[in-house]
Amino acid sequence: MTAQSRRMSLLEAVTNVVLGYVLAVATQIVVFPWFDLHTSLGDNLALGAVFVGISLLRSYALRRLFERWTHL
Repeated sequence: MTAQSRRMSLLEAVTNVVLGYVLAVATQIVVFPWFDLHTSLGDNLALGAVFVGISLLRSYALRRLFERWTHL
C-alpha cells in the first residue's frame, strides 16, 4: 500500500468538508424550523462556515494520524 501525500490528504479533507458544508446548510434550512429556530440564509451560511473550519482541521489531523500509524 502506498502512502498518501500530505497534499492528497488535504485535497480529500477539503472535498469531504465542502460536500458536508452543502449538506449541513441544506439540513439546517429544513431542520431548524422544526425546533422553532428561525435564521436567515446568511446566518445558516455563517454557522456552516464555522463548522467547516473545525471539520477540515479534524479530517486532516485524523488522516495524518492514521497515515502515521500505517508506517509504525
